[in-house]
Amino acid sequence: MPPCRTALRTLQQGLLLGGAVLALAWGPAQGQPSAPPAPPGPAPRTFALQQPTQAPPSLAHFGRETASADARRIARWAFHSGDHRQLAVVVVDKKDAKVYVFSPDGQLQGATPALMGSAIGDHTVPGIGDKPIAQVLPAERTTPAGRFVAEPGTNVSGEDVVWVDYDAAVSMHRVRANVKSERRLERLASSTPKDNRISYGCINLPVAFYEKVLSPAVRSTGAVVYVLPETRPAADLFGAYEVPGSAAPARR
Repeated sequence: MPPCRTALRTLQQGLLLGGAVLALAWGPAQGQPSAPPAPPGPAPRTFALQQPTQAPPSLAHFGRETASADARRIARWAFHSGDHRQLAVVVVDKKDAKVYVFSPDGQLQGATPALMGSAIGDHTVPGIGDKPIAQVLPAERTTPAGRFVAEPGTNVSGEDVVWVDYDAAVSMHRVRANVKSERRLERLASSTPKDNRISYGCINLPVAFYEKVLSPAVRSTGAVVYVLPETRPAADLFGAYEVPGSAAPARR
């Protein structure tokens, strides 16, 4: 091969080799598409802090049942404040000689006249629960006022009862018509509460009400019993407040 062509080929090879080296050193030429970037990973999850929600308080619903202002006030307060601890509520109105039973969500299950202790008073006579009934004096036959947790049980005769104050031997039970001269059934059926004070302190209820309303409520969910006082304001005894928006006439 002629020397000039050999030199030319050598020069061409050198140029090609130099171009390859530059291409490797400088990357793809300007204007040429580069490799697409890797897709980003999933974004980190964020969680909004949820504020704790508080269920609205239950309210006592009397429906069309008449009741005194004190009975309404204490029942509504018991549910609104949560003092009933999600148990059934029993309100015993001594002045009206009436008993109201509510489910744990405030629905009235029933109301009935009742017989109460013959003596006026809200106290418990010390040691009264240990006395034989024949030794209980007329002035000691009070139905004590206060807040009590009901306890199903039996009395000394083996009869099932709902204890209001076990230590004081005060219970709620079926009316007993053993002594005809006491006319307990007639007293329950009368239209006035004035003749309903006859018991030794226990709260006597109509048989059907005890068996179908009170006893099932106490045995299924438990109950708090509020015995309203008759010698002092009920709100003072329980520390109750007027539930907002619950103003209503005492009776209809």
